[in-house]
Amino acid sequence: MNKYLLLTPGPVNVANNVRIAIAKEDICHREVDFDLLLAGIEQKLLNVFEIKAVDDYRAVVITGSGTAANEAMLSSVVGDKKILVLSNGEFGDRLHEISKIHNHNTFVLEFPWGKSLDINIIFDYLENHPVDVIAMVHHETSSGILNSLEQIGALAKIHNAKFIVDCVSSAGAEAINVKRNNIDFFSSSSSKALGSYPGLSFVIGKTTEFEKLENYPIKTAYLNLYKFYTFLKTVSQTPNTPAVPLFFALDQALSNILEQGVANRYADLRNKANFLRSGMQKLGLKFLLHERDMCSILTSVYVPADIDVDVLRQKLRDKSIIIYEGKGCFKHKVFQVGNIGEISFEDIQFFLGIQKEILQSSNMLESNKLISLPKYVL
Repeated sequence: MNKYLLLTPGPVNVANNVRIAIAKEDICHREVDFDLLLAGIEQKLLNVFEIKAVDDYRAVVITGSGTAANEAMLSSVVGDKKILVLSNGEFGDRLHEISKIHNHNTFVLEFPWGKSLDINIIFDYLENHPVDVIAMVHHETSSGILNSLEQIGALAKIHNAKFIVDCVSSAGAEAINVKRNNIDFFSSSSSKALGSYPGLSFVIGKTTEFEKLENYPIKTAYLNLYKFYTFLKTVSQTPNTPAVPLFFALDQALSNILEQGVANRYADLRNKANFLRSGMQKLGLKFLLHERDMCSILTSVYVPADIDVDVLRQKLRDKSIIIYEGKGCFKHKVFQVGNIGEISFEDIQFFLGIQKEILQSSNMLESNKLISLPKYVL
């Protein structure tokens, strides 16, 4: 089978050393080998997110996708109190649906997909309704919009509410300042911008907030966040059998980021996103969002009127290129192109060239018209 070029927000093409790491020799997860592996991953996670006061935060790792980490947070940190979910897309809606299962006092403010969270509406709601926990998605993948942690974190602080954030598709691509933005817990996963395989997720939170969970009702056996924290704190273990090979892979992916440098990592992703977007604009394509509202990893593109998005995706797949189609209200209206994982500027240039050929064959572009796509120069 040909190697696919995964231009998606996840899963992603992984680095060769990550691929090698997943095939390391077998170890027992109840021996010191795994204790050290987990402790190393926790320290690297705190370093990647530039958490200086490492004693004030802990990072638990869960065998399960990013949704598992979100459910661990939502089922463990609310108790019998009131939670407000902010949603402007599919994954905000998912937080709401998960919370309703575990928390009777779940409320939601819904905003249009692809539009920013309206800070004035949120402020008015908090002024008139007691709220103990606020939950939101940082990067809403269904549109590609990057929601403001700073604004919502400030509101949470003013109203003395805990602030929990789904950072599944932003972690590793965007700065997440837990202290400045008053974040109590945030979640993410091993794949996407961290550049490892799917199947692991994690929650980073304040040590003091983890300790408080002891007094909260247990609503789930496997995803009890306090249980994960207790095992981590006391024996550097996970409460249930972990997917050990995925831990090796995540450990290597985190090392790759730290070796590159976190700031360099962010800059590289922004440069790739800009290169990709410039090329698509030269092809006459229009974006769903203004670039100031986009994350550094994903671009949502309007489907041209005379193009069938399923045909477009199939023609790209024939060239071993995978992109996403739109979701929900954006289905058949947009397609999405990611720029994370082990992809190069040359890979992006290859995609743009193939895309140009497809558009020309569909008569969207005049086949004899010279279009100068951006060139990447070392």
